[in-house]
Amino acid sequence: MTTRKRGATARPSSEGRAVARTTTVLKGDAGVGTVRRTVLPGGLRVVTESIPGVRSVTFGIWVGVGSRDETPSLNGATHYLEHLLFKGTGRRSALEISAAIDAVGGEMNAFTAKEYTCYYARVLDSDLPLAVDVICDMLTGALITPQDVDAERGVVLEEIAMTEDDPGDQVHDLFNTAMLGDSPLGRPVLGTVETVNALTRPRISRFYRKHYDPTHLVVAAAGNLDHATVVRQVRRAFEAAGALDDTTAVPVGPRCGTKAIRATGRVEVLDRGTEQAHVVLGMPGLSRTDERRWALGVLNTALGGGMSSRLFQEIREKRGLAYSVYSYTSSFADCGLFGVYAGCQPRRTGEVLKICREELYDVAENGLSDEELTRAVGQLAGSTVLGLEDTGALMNRIGKSELCWGEQLSVDDMLGRIRAVTPDEVRAVARDVLGRRPSLAAIGPLNGKRAALLQEAVA
Repeated sequence: MTTRKRGATARPSSEGRAVARTTTVLKGDAGVGTVRRTVLPGGLRVVTESIPGVRSVTFGIWVGVGSRDETPSLNGATHYLEHLLFKGTGRRSALEISAAIDAVGGEMNAFTAKEYTCYYARVLDSDLPLAVDVICDMLTGALITPQDVDAERGVVLEEIAMTEDDPGDQVHDLFNTAMLGDSPLGRPVLGTVETVNALTRPRISRFYRKHYDPTHLVVAAAGNLDHATVVRQVRRAFEAAGALDDTTAVPVGPRCGTKAIRATGRVEVLDRGTEQAHVVLGMPGLSRTDERRWALGVLNTALGGGMSSRLFQEIREKRGLAYSVYSYTSSFADCGLFGVYAGCQPRRTGEVLKICREELYDVAENGLSDEELTRAVGQLAGSTVLGLEDTGALMNRIGKSELCWGEQLSVDDMLGRIRAVTPDEVRAVARDVLGRRPSLAAIGPLNGKRAALLQEAVA
């Protein structure tokens, strides 16, 4: 990767520190797919990817705060705050925020995860100035009034209820609890009914002021755009709100030191009268910075990443025991999880879990066949590229990369790392990850003898 710096200047802050305004060309080929990065005073980072061949732009702001940054009594505050930023600013009401984007045919939304929050809008390239103004206004000028806090509480509680009505979704939260316990990573992103009801306007407002400063923010945009123009628009919006200040340029330290992974072999069960049993069997995985993550990605693809994967073939195609079965990884700054999900008839739960254990054990002991490895590498490489075919996906990639890794890998870089994975690397990561005793989360009519089978699955 060739890196060139343009227009690098610096001036001392009020405390005598140099605050660089640097625009860096991170990658590019004849101006197509070029990623540029600028750091504004106060530490605000702006990254863009220019795609001249499209007519849309997706503009987003990533905030380095998620549910893992909450204390037990604040559980759910990050997600609650995400809702409240759409409720109005000093310049716009909630209706005016949504109407501004609707009036140009755009899309606007947000999402909260365990380690970050993102607000974004996708619009025509000609409407990018509007998207910048609206999203920046929301991030810097939210009012968070007592009336809005009270009104939105009901909406958040309904979202929690909706999740609890979907056992195929809720079982993943239950698996996090089984693996991570009552730690910030083990708690649900949405919070609970009790914690959401206890959140007050002053506590949410303090949380907002603490975490939504420039050092925690990454502005990302992808599509038919000009980097310098985006930087000017963002800077103008933040300066108008008084949100850029040289003296606030304090580096944000990395998240580390989490010792939250609990002893393996735990079983968490919610006994409910559902038609299906929903189970997740898994074990500790890898952190997002672990270089073995590329090998784990290939392993995950071969095990449960598609219709030709081992688990899909053994459980669905050969035996017809489940409609949905797959494996997945969750990676955080300092730890990770590997899980296998299946939804099946409750009376089939023991059989499904037995097959899962056998396949995981076999791969841990013997690795993948050459055919499986070749197919998984090709599948992962192809899906990686095909998943970047719209400006929203591109914005997500460069924004998350800047926030979580502090670097930008080109598509060729990513493909190179995937294709460089060797059989020995896959065998090694399989032994390390799949060779551990698993834990289990399950939701369904799973009492009596069925509950005993769940214990056997992790023995």
